[in-house]
Amino acid sequence: MEKLTQLHFYFHDHIKGKNPTSLIIVQPPTRFGTLYIMDDFLTEGPSPSSKLVGRSQGMYATSSQHGFDFFMATSFLFTEGIYNGSTLSIVGRNADMPTREIPIVGGTGVFRYARGSAWLTTYMFNVTSGVAIVEYNVSVVHV
Repeated sequence: MEKLTQLHFYFHDHIKGKNPTSLIIVQPPTRFGTLYIMDDFLTEGPSPSSKLVGRSQGMYATSSQHGFDFFMATSFLFTEGIYNGSTLSIVGRNADMPTREIPIVGGTGVFRYARGSAWLTTYMFNVTSGVAIVEYNVSVVHV
């Protein structure tokens, strides 16, 4: 029997500073095509001191020549509660829009055979500090 699970958490990406969670691994002459590797925090709330619920481990690349659109491929590894050790796989376009949708294409553990969508809203983005905090609302169907 399939189940529908709703999740809510915040993604913290730091590309600058003393302890970055994302690093540029390919830097072309223009911003287009820049490739980042990430091991970002997932927390219950928007504050960096909120309870850690998991990690986002994967990569993203600037995929638009005229804007800030990204292609993202990542696994959310959950580290707390009933989802501890389970993952969700996200692959798709992360558009430069106030709210955007990215497909969930799979999962493991509790989320085996997952499919669904994640709706992302930028909570905070600071170009100077290189910090982005993104709110995730996830609807996922799994067995």
